[in-house]
Amino acid sequence: MLCACVDIGTNTTRLLVAERDGSRLREVVAVRRFLHLAPGDDGAIPADAVAALAATVAAHVRLAREHAVHEVRVVGTAAIRGARNRDDLCAAVQRAAGVRVEVLTGEQEAALAFAGALATLTHPPAGPIGVIDVGGGSSELVIGTAAGGVTWWTSLPIGSGTLAERHLHSDPPALDELAAVRAEIDVALADVRPPATEMVLAVGGSATTLAAATGGELAPATIARILAVLIAEPAAEAAKRLGLHVERVRLLPVGLLALEAAWGAFGQAPLQIALGGLREGVVLRTFDGRS
Repeated sequence: MLCACVDIGTNTTRLLVAERDGSRLREVVAVRRFLHLAPGDDGAIPADAVAALAATVAAHVRLAREHAVHEVRVVGTAAIRGARNRDDLCAAVQRAAGVRVEVLTGEQEAALAFAGALATLTHPPAGPIGVIDVGGGSSELVIGTAAGGVTWWTSLPIGSGTLAERHLHSDPPALDELAAVRAEIDVALADVRPPATEMVLAVGGSATTLAAATGGELAPATIARILAVLIAEPAAEAAKRLGLHVERVRLLPVGLLALEAAWGAFGQAPLQIALGGLREGVVLRTFDGRS
């Protein structure tokens, strides 16, 4: 049996079709489309972006149906959560795709990211595990255990898309622009005090892109090295050098700064990149009959 999740994020809309393999998932189809959802001055996502999103989600759902999925769930995160026209947007997507959009709260997003991240571990430790999910419009920090689930979480209104839109205006980004990004991240994390944890799992586009660009080597020096490449040349050239999509490269400096700062909040406990996150959490809970 196959289940699917369409995840509407601030920067990308993604489809995952998967089947259950014991306590884990086996990916059958994974598709990503870059589609930035930025509200206008009135707080509403523009009509052309809504139309493009509806068409994109409809295409994802059609592809999932072609694989005879048992259930397709469409979830929306920070971009939709904060949009003034969220109800109209969700209605437009439902008309086009035939599936209701579930707008997740920050707490739900954190719990699903935690469940999806832990599902990638063959032998999760018994003690507390931290999860960092740097998204396009928000970032979730979570702590829990494999046996008991989430015990602590916070959702912060900082993400690679929103921070880049506010502060990055040069290509490559200027040092003063990156300093402004760091300052906003520092303010958001100033009062965040996660409990102690044995290890930290990073999920989301910035984390997986970091792993792809570095061959899985994770250390503060690794992040500094990739940032040095990103600010040394325009995004198109850096994308060729690193073998990444140019839109991801444009957002990566901000995502890495947020990931680095969140990791620091966890005391830089041993960090791993998780191969699953929000979408995997949604699909796992669908198989389990839970929301």
